[in-house]
Amino acid sequence: MKRDFAIGWALSGLVILFLAMDAGGKLLAPAAMIAYSPPLGIAPDVNLYRELGLILAICTILYAVPRTAVLGAILLTGYLGGAVAMHFRVGSPLLSYTLFGVYLGVIAWGGLWFRDPRIRALIPIAG
Repeated sequence: MKRDFAIGWALSGLVILFLAMDAGGKLLAPAAMIAYSPPLGIAPDVNLYRELGLILAICTILYAVPRTAVLGAILLTGYLGGAVAMHFRVGSPLLSYTLFGVYLGVIAWGGLWFRDPRIRALIPIAG
């Protein structure tokens, strides 16, 4: 049981670290990030990136706090789904850019599955 909990926090920690860095990057809105936005169909607007960064930061914090982790995971799933749809729409490489949000979502839910017995009860993967 302790091992599962540790695995869950290790997986969740990787997701939290990556998303926190992504949110921080969007909040800082560097010129290189904004320059890449038109090919994705996003307006090159600093405020838009900061708003996306704030949304991502809030979802990530909710995921990191055990009491609100399920809500955070649900919100992150929606956020990541939007990223997948955006990359699919512009024809980004499938296995790297487009499906990266799916990979991250699977790791996030996997981490939550290991650290939260309520999720294991809802999704009984292991016998």
